[in-house]
Amino acid sequence: MDTRIGSVDGPSPAAVNGAVGCPASAPGCPIMSSHPAPLAAGEASLGRHLARRLVQVGVSDVFAVPGDFNLTLLDHLVAEPGLRLVGCCNELNAGYAADGYARARGVGACAVTFTVGGLSVLNAIAGAYSENLPVICIAGGPNSNDYGTNRILHHTIGVPDFSQELRCFQTVTCHQAVVTNLDDAHEQIDTAISTALRESKPVYLSISCNLPGIPHPTFSRDPVPFFLAPRMSNKMGLEAAVEATVQFLNKAVKPVLVGGPKLRVAKAQKAFVDLVDASGYAYAIMPSAKGLVPETHPHFLGTYWGAVSTAFCAEIVESADAYLFAGPIFNDYSSVGYSFLLKKDKAIIVQPDRVIIGNGPAFGCVMMKEYLSELAKRVKKNTTAYENYKRIFVPDGQVLQCEANEPLRVNVLFKHIQKMLTGDSAVIAETGDSWFNCQKLKLPEGCGYEFQMQYGSIGWSVGALLGYAQGANDKRVIACIGDGSFQVTAQDVSTMLRCGQNSIIFLINNGGYTIEVEIHDGPYNVIKNWNYTGLVDAIHNGEGNCWTAKVKCEEELTAAIETALGEKEDSLCFIEVIAHKDDTSKELLEWGSRVSAANSRPPNPQ
Repeated sequence: MDTRIGSVDGPSPAAVNGAVGCPASAPGCPIMSSHPAPLAAGEASLGRHLARRLVQVGVSDVFAVPGDFNLTLLDHLVAEPGLRLVGCCNELNAGYAADGYARARGVGACAVTFTVGGLSVLNAIAGAYSENLPVICIAGGPNSNDYGTNRILHHTIGVPDFSQELRCFQTVTCHQAVVTNLDDAHEQIDTAISTALRESKPVYLSISCNLPGIPHPTFSRDPVPFFLAPRMSNKMGLEAAVEATVQFLNKAVKPVLVGGPKLRVAKAQKAFVDLVDASGYAYAIMPSAKGLVPETHPHFLGTYWGAVSTAFCAEIVESADAYLFAGPIFNDYSSVGYSFLLKKDKAIIVQPDRVIIGNGPAFGCVMMKEYLSELAKRVKKNTTAYENYKRIFVPDGQVLQCEANEPLRVNVLFKHIQKMLTGDSAVIAETGDSWFNCQKLKLPEGCGYEFQMQYGSIGWSVGALLGYAQGANDKRVIACIGDGSFQVTAQDVSTMLRCGQNSIIFLINNGGYTIEVEIHDGPYNVIKNWNYTGLVDAIHNGEGNCWTAKVKCEEELTAAIETALGEKEDSLCFIEVIAHKDDTSKELLEWGSRVSAANSRPPNPQ
């Protein structure tokens, strides 16, 4: 088991050697071209220590917005050869970018200023918390001499209590540290970073603005890499859990497996696939686990999402007499308004460190990865559910052919996006109807996939695209973004251009918040139309590689895709797709009505 403090799968060899990303002077790096006050190369300071630690754990890009309380710290991040400072247009997008980067690299980091920056990034950090992503949120804090005084500082709400930012972060991070003196700064920084990796949650690290450049004996120029103690199962508990599970599954006639989003947290994706191979069970994924396990395996059923599941998937899962859910999150969205047809006494729920079998017993201190690996060695092979699936399966229907110059339909758009996908691609799906349309894409081996289902913050995808593409520079990322969501965070297309990214953005312009319309319609769901390609052209402003197109029919779409994949393959490509306001997936129609019913339940009698 890899016990390094690095990313979820450990830092890459490049990260360990310090050769991470491009150097600060590389073309396209959005940082100052000349440093105002060069830092001494051998300086053993807080700022140097933090910068080296970030590189050691696998971070090569920090997404930042400068402010007077973090400027000195940013100097040290800029001076670190293995680190690149990516300047974002606002703190919210910097946080979303760190979220996306953590999905690609296993850990992300952002840097903001005190309170005005901290409270702006808070929403993105809350989203990372809900999605179990280790994000290190670094805030420049007031001068250490101002703590405990009666002074009122700028960037505050006008009271001498500086703890407002800290108190806000306490509920959306797993650890908080406020560094106001150098004596324990080394321990505070290392504890914060290691906690983020251990818990797979964001942490908050505030550093007084007068401390980053001061040498201190506790720091060394090159901090010694340190290791996390591995989380191991209680061996007796593991044995008991596996034995009880084997008995439960082996007596079942048609058991199935379902993968959930916490497979990522537990680093158990391979162990899950090994169990599929060993057991012969049919398997499905929950929607927020898409991309975590292969979809090319012959026993793959599709997405289990209750009433909006892949065709024939829910029927097999819900008719099984035993189902093992590995790392699930059951909420109103994933259960389609609590409409799952599952029975607790048939379910085995496997969380990263706990197993519950039916109505009992439960086993704590059992690590999912070890548990699934041991289970694969002992479970009896049973292909009944898969054979039942093959008997009832009917291939998907074909999308209707378009007439010449017929207005473009969304299902035609996604037919063409499907053809674009390869193992060198990744898909980012924005909150909205793109959830449902992208969920139906069949991912080739190696194709990445990300969306934010638990938190569902509209606008997330723009910043997340920036961060994911920066972290997964071996992939060409395709983002599907609705017009309403794009209006929230559009500015950081600018940062994508500064970083020289070549993602493809499909902007679906249907005039409003379509997902909200299907839950509860009203005039507030209609938005002001923008000239989106014109906006991106203005942001481009002749600097960087950018190409835009507006498409209204299939002929224009195919031409645009051909250009994006060919002549403009090295450019950021922005394709605005004009769609009818009522052109939605059938899954959204079903899901929206069920979520609406769940939201509108009357109060229980008092």
